[in-house]
Amino acid sequence: MKIFVHGSGHRAASWKQTLARMKNNADIVCPELSSLTGETEATYANLYSAFSEYCDGAGGGIHLCGLSLGGILAMNYASDHPDKVGSLVLIGTPHKMPGAAFALQNLVFRLLPKSVFRNMAFDKKNTFVLGNSMKRLDLTDMVRNIVCPTLIVCGEKDRANIASARFLAQNIGGSALRIVENTGHVVSEENPEALAKILDEYYEAIMSKTGRN
Repeated sequence: MKIFVHGSGHRAASWKQTLARMKNNADIVCPELSSLTGETEATYANLYSAFSEYCDGAGGGIHLCGLSLGGILAMNYASDHPDKVGSLVLIGTPHKMPGAAFALQNLVFRLLPKSVFRNMAFDKKNTFVLGNSMKRLDLTDMVRNIVCPTLIVCGEKDRANIASARFLAQNIGGSALRIVENTGHVVSEENPEALAKILDEYYEAIMSKTGRN
C-alpha cells in the first residue's frame, strides 16, 4: 500500500491531479489529516501519534509519500519504524523548522479570515496549535536512521525547502534527488504531470527490485 500525505496548507484532494496522471494508482490512499486527529487538539505530538496508528494499521511494507508536513510525518515514521516502511518519497520537506519563515507564515495566518482555512488541513485554531507545537521541531538526527529507498523531490522555485532537499539527499543513505523545473512548493498541484511521471518511474523501479507487480 502507498500512503500519500498532504501538507498543512492543503487537504487530501491536493493529490487528485497527480493521481489522475499516474499509471498505477489503485493501491494509493490519501488520508485526511484532520480526520486522523478527530476532536483531539492538533499538536504535532497528537498528529504524529494518530498518523503512526494509521500506518501501523496498514501493516508492514508500506510506501510513504508526503509533501511538506506530510513529508515530515512520513520521515518521522520511517525513522521510528524502519522495518515497516518499504520506500519513502519526501516532497518539499524541511528536516527542521525555518524560524524566520515560520514566524512570517504565522503572522500572515493571523490576518486571514476563518473561511480561508476550510481548504487547509485544519481550522484556524488548530492551525495555530500545530504551528506553535512545531516551532522547535528538528528531525536532523532522525534522518540518519532512515534505511529504506528514499526519493527527495523539490520544486526549483521552492526556496524555503531546496537547501533541506539537498541536505536530505546527502544524509539519507542511497537516496536520490529530483528537482522539478519551473515549479514551486506544492508540486502535486503546480506540476502534477511531472510529479506523476517521477513517481511512476520511482515505484516501478522499487517494485522491480522487490519482485512485486
